[in-house]
Amino acid sequence: MNALHQARTAYANPAAITANARSGEYKVLARVTQKLRAASRPDAPFAERAEALHDNRRLWLRVARLVADDENRFAPELRQRLFFLAEFSLAQTSKALDGDADTEALIEINTAVMRGLRGDAAQ
Repeated sequence: MNALHQARTAYANPAAITANARSGEYKVLARVTQKLRAASRPDAPFAERAEALHDNRRLWLRVARLVADDENRFAPELRQRLFFLAEFSLAQTSKALDGDADTEALIEINTAVMRGLRGDAAQ
């Protein structure tokens, strides 16, 4: 199963997450994703790109810590999917920082998770 499919289905059951938590998570993802988009411009300075990728790394490290916590009340399958996405995103972020990958996959994953948080994960 690929990372984009995991992202599209990670939040497929929005009832499992409270509306306030979804709203806050959505805002953070939207802010990080917007920075990634802006930093993806061909003329974007490396410092801007590095900052956006660093923010994305911090976001996904936080997700990994939260879903790995034994106190987390998400369903085990959701926790696994989110952890997988975190692993993939962290690896892809490192590749992007090294210049071995672009940010498109990261933007797609973040956007797919945002769709899920909005409740339209099936699209």
